[in-house]
Amino acid sequence: QVQLVESGGDLVQPGGSLRLSCVASGFTFSITPMRWYRQGPGKERELVAHISSGGGGTNYADSVKGRFTISRDNAKNTVYLQMNSLNAEDTAVYYCNAYGRGYWGQGIQVTVSS
Repeated sequence: QVQLVESGGDLVQPGGSLRLSCVASGFTFSITPMRWYRQGPGKERELVAHISSGGGGTNYADSVKGRFTISRDNAKNTVYLQMNSLNAEDTAVYYCNAYGRGYWGQGIQVTVSS
């Protein structure tokens, strides 16, 4: 059974930081590129970050470049999203995705507000 379980979402003040985690099971994580998406209120789902299967290649949306970092630990079947300098525009439900496999996590809420 495939599972992607996100954690780490929270309410944070502008300028703050959070780290999201996504633990995968039920498929071969180590050969699967992974992505983080987000969907803000009244907005379409957008790609935030992508990481290659080995972790050596990453890509980011322009809106988060320089503030967010995607990483992975293949020994733990986990992908991370470190988010710094958060602002209100980052408020969204964040989703973990197994690229090319169509697997999605349930989503986790990140709210940036004072």
